[in-house]
Amino acid sequence: MVAILLMGVASGLPFNLTLSTLQAWLADAKIDIKTIGWFGLVGLPYTFKWLWAPLLDRYLPPLLGRRRGWIVIMQALLALDIALMATSDPGTMIFRLEIFAVVLVFLSASQDIVIDAYRVDLVPPQERGLASAVTSFGYRGAAMFASSVVILIASFVGWHLAYGTVAVVMALMIWATLWAPEPQMPVRLPSTLAQAVVDPFVDFLRHPHAWGLLLLVPLYKVGDAFALTLYSAFMIKGVGFSLAELSIAGKANMTISTLIGTAIGGWLYLRWGLFRSLLTLGIAQSVTLLLFLWLAYAGKKVWLLVLVTSVDTLAGGMGQAAFTAFLMCLCTPSYSATQYALLSALASVARVGMQPVAGYVVDRLGWANFFLITFFTCLPGLAVLLLLRNPIRAIDAREKASAAASP
Repeated sequence: MVAILLMGVASGLPFNLTLSTLQAWLADAKIDIKTIGWFGLVGLPYTFKWLWAPLLDRYLPPLLGRRRGWIVIMQALLALDIALMATSDPGTMIFRLEIFAVVLVFLSASQDIVIDAYRVDLVPPQERGLASAVTSFGYRGAAMFASSVVILIASFVGWHLAYGTVAVVMALMIWATLWAPEPQMPVRLPSTLAQAVVDPFVDFLRHPHAWGLLLLVPLYKVGDAFALTLYSAFMIKGVGFSLAELSIAGKANMTISTLIGTAIGGWLYLRWGLFRSLLTLGIAQSVTLLLFLWLAYAGKKVWLLVLVTSVDTLAGGMGQAAFTAFLMCLCTPSYSATQYALLSALASVARVGMQPVAGYVVDRLGWANFFLITFFTCLPGLAVLLLLRNPIRAIDAREKASAAASP
């Protein structure tokens, strides 16, 4: 579980560097909201990572095994790319910054592919609830660290040193990967690249409700992702908070509430099972989005910033813990890299593809109407979840039976 936690940290560390943190950098540099919205497209590799995931399932790196070898390679390249981002300036080098951001997302997505597969391969069924909570704990904690601490550093000494700090931390994560155990599972490796590409999809589509499950994956977190696509821009340009206020009163408490939420979410998943936890926590993360509507009308109030971000990320963390366990249950160990990459890529479609849409909605309708719309985008996912309640309960029963049969 310590290894799973550290892998979650390594996976979450680069995440916000091309999302809310980069938004804060661009907003601080007085870049217009439409351009900030279009910058969200640098995250497209997250939605297409399943295209090269079969390569990471099929080919073995020369050292450290099937999973850790690739993870170390990606972490070294990530540290280098973040350091190069630190040398850029959005005011005079915006195209260069965008190139480095795209490369960062590609490397981060590649690292996620292998780390997700590592977790599926390593964790037995009876420990998946705990592993999902630990993963969300590490991932979201690191993502918020790379957001809140970077913004705080930037408010005092500038963005270049702030991004340089994350590059150093990313390089240190290599030591954690070297220490972590390599999964020792008797899985059947694909013998050809064609097999590595085709077999994972054939295996998944054997499930009688595969297409419904594939529809649920992007819809479950769509409202939450849509609402937070322009979080930093909203707080700085929409409400008027300073970088220091955003970092301390917004991001720091988001980190704490996220960690608490993932722990509670993992505990509720173990008590309630898969369907009940997904439904209850999905409703909670949808309703809390309306708090941003309150903040948009109330204006700059630090206490309200703390309240809104704390409650929303608490609910989001709980929902993410259950959702991560759900994705793990859908994967087969022999194809875990490709299958989890496909599922997590589908889950990221809203976060990446809707940021330009969010920029135009805000520009035309304002922040309050934008957050009202995000609430209604949550409803289709909950409806699909209700329609799939019996298949999801069957998956949960299968996992419990497998856990009971494990030594």
